[in-house]
Amino acid sequence: MFNKILIANRGEIAMRIIRTCKEMGIKTVAVYSKADADSLHVRFADEAVCIGPAPSNESYIKMSNIIAAAEITNADAIHPGYGFLSENAKFSKICQEHDIKFIGASASMIDQMGDKASAKATMKAAGVPTIPGSEGLLDSLEEAASLAEEIGYPVMLKATAGGGGKGMRAVWKAEELEKAWEDARQESKAAFGNDGMYMEKLIEEPRHIEIQIVGDSNGKACHLSERDCSVQRRHQKLTEETPSPFMTTALRKKMGEAAVKAAEYIKYEGAGTIEFLVDKHRNFYFMEMNTRIQVEHPITEQVIDYDLIQEQIKVASGEKISGKNYFPKLHSIECRINAEDPHNDFRPSPGVISTLHFPGGHGIRLDTHVYSGYVIPPHYDSMIAKLITTAQTREGAISKMKRALEEFVIEGVKTTIPFHLKLMNNPAYIKGDYTTKFMEDFSMED
Repeated sequence: MFNKILIANRGEIAMRIIRTCKEMGIKTVAVYSKADADSLHVRFADEAVCIGPAPSNESYIKMSNIIAAAEITNADAIHPGYGFLSENAKFSKICQEHDIKFIGASASMIDQMGDKASAKATMKAAGVPTIPGSEGLLDSLEEAASLAEEIGYPVMLKATAGGGGKGMRAVWKAEELEKAWEDARQESKAAFGNDGMYMEKLIEEPRHIEIQIVGDSNGKACHLSERDCSVQRRHQKLTEETPSPFMTTALRKKMGEAAVKAAEYIKYEGAGTIEFLVDKHRNFYFMEMNTRIQVEHPITEQVIDYDLIQEQIKVASGEKISGKNYFPKLHSIECRINAEDPHNDFRPSPGVISTLHFPGGHGIRLDTHVYSGYVIPPHYDSMIAKLITTAQTREGAISKMKRALEEFVIEGVKTTIPFHLKLMNNPAYIKGDYTTKFMEDFSMED
């Protein structure tokens, strides 16, 4: 087991990792930018090292500074959390070269699964259902047009290096293809320096359902059931729940088996998720793999009583997984509380938190790094807390979430609490009748 872990991240996930490390008797090192000098993760870690100014490219994603911090503190492992360097193959490789264990996927695994076209080909070879589309990158508009006719409109153009919805275009008929092709390539080139495109059949009325998996160094994997992440805005998740209200027992078993098959085929080590799109007929298709811990991992922990961060650390140190597949016993919902104004197109709202009151009570979990007087910096992601409620039933979890949101007071900045309250009272959401298109018809002003 590791003696000391450096956490190459900030905010609530850094606090989350520190807590598990303390419970395991492992020393921790926090790294921080000058903007985060007063953050809680800096206070609660055993040691803290400033790694640069506020911009993340000069601090949290500056690999040389993080490796230097690990070496001067004698950290024998680095946990990257999510975002920043968590899925960076170069950083994973540098850690290995410096004899520091990267608590995440290997460089080759990140490369293999990070490129969407190669990931799809790998999953197809593993026997996991994939969305009909191009075998690899498209060479020309003419090839795209021919393939679209073959698989049938509507289709989706996607950037192979894409993420966050960039480089994606839905095409409903042949006349729209040329403009979509040019726009998607230009956007992808500007965002990622790569204009490679591939095409997939557009899944109608899709649900975004992911399966949590854990694999060990012996090539064994297990799944920890599903999370429904379909409530999204501009491809960014707003709330998640487990189990999915759309899932059946048979589908859960089938998707879980497919996810384990995928993980074992690539000999995946660590925690990760196999992301699927599920159509209205409950056909499911591989979408992508995330080779890291997810923002929404707490809801899985709540319904099966399982510490995923601890499992990540154990697997990274060479321990075997249990090999058992887990299924939810309870129902859990997570609302991402962002410093954004939902009445003003979710515009970011950095600033000073003047008043703060946290909700509490049975079945309430709050993962956060903020406190009264905390200054939310404008340089990073706007998420400031994750509110998780857990109950025997979905109705109970929704009821508990409503009560917790009403009890949650944050003043000084705008937050998404009003949005989540409105969502929890939305008839379609209450019925579990939502897809990834749900937010297109949702209005704060109704």
